[in-house]
This record gives sequence, structure tokens and C-alpha cells, in this order.
Amino acid sequence: MSIEHVSTHKSDTTYDISALSATEQRLAQPLLGLLDRDIAQSHSSEKTRSLATSIISIKAFVDGQGLACPMPLLKTKVALRQLANDDSLYIVATDPNSQADIMAFCEQSQMTNAASALSLSINTVTSLSDKREADSNLATSFDTIYHFIITKTDSN
Repeated sequence: MSIEHVSTHKSDTTYDISALSATEQRLAQPLLGLLDRDIAQSHSSEKTRSLATSIISIKAFVDGQGLACPMPLLKTKVALRQLANDDSLYIVATDPNSQADIMAFCEQSQMTNAASALSLSINTVTSLSDKREADSNLATSFDTIYHFIITKTDSN
């Protein structure tokens, strides 16, 4: 069964994951559900920008759960090579250092006037300790998941 998209009602954002493989869709769907709830709960948070009503077309997925720094960032760099402008990459990681690494990487892309700058549209943290029972389909043994959605932008 193919998952066409994940519709998020609370944050008025739709994540189109139809370009991902079936395996990636099965992994990403429950994680995006957690992300949606966290965005809705921290809608006014400075860490997460208000996205209004939008569609984010996710063309690639990096599962960095259980990987130590710098592997999530390295996998992110490799995945970004395959994306065109306006395509988005969804990254999940469990290493707290990944948050600083990925944020700095995106900021550096904007400061160096790269041909394709990176827009970090979502950067949020999910604590699973209180959500484990409700989300028993999540195959993770970690208490914290860091979510990132990076969009490649045309800086010209």
C-alpha cells in the first residue's frame, strides 16, 4: 500500500511524500505525524517557524536515528546532491549534536552565496517519553528525535 501524502490538520501543512520509496514512506509517515503534533503544540515557538497553509514536497528522506555525529550531516549532504531547487529533504536524527551541525550547515550555505542555498524550514525536537504508548508503531528506542526539513532554494 503506497502512502500518497501525510496531511497535517493542526499546522495547516501537507507533506507530500509520494516521491519517496515505499519503505521510506513507511518510516517517514509516523515521524511526520509526531512532527505535526509538535508544530501544533509549539506554534509560537522561535525554533519552529509558522508555515501557514502550505505544501512541502519531500523528495528525499534521511533516517539518522542511532547514528552518531557527523553521520547524519554527511548523509544529509549526500542526499542534497540529488535534489533540484525547491525540493525538500526530511531528516530525522537522535544525536543532539546533529541539531547544531545541520543548522550551521544551512546557515553556511546562505552566507557563502552558494548557487543553491539551503532553507531550514523546520527544526524541531520530539520527546518520545510521553508519546510512546500512543505511537507504538514507531520503531525507535530513543527518547528524543530531531526533525529537520531543508529546502534547496535558488539564490539567484
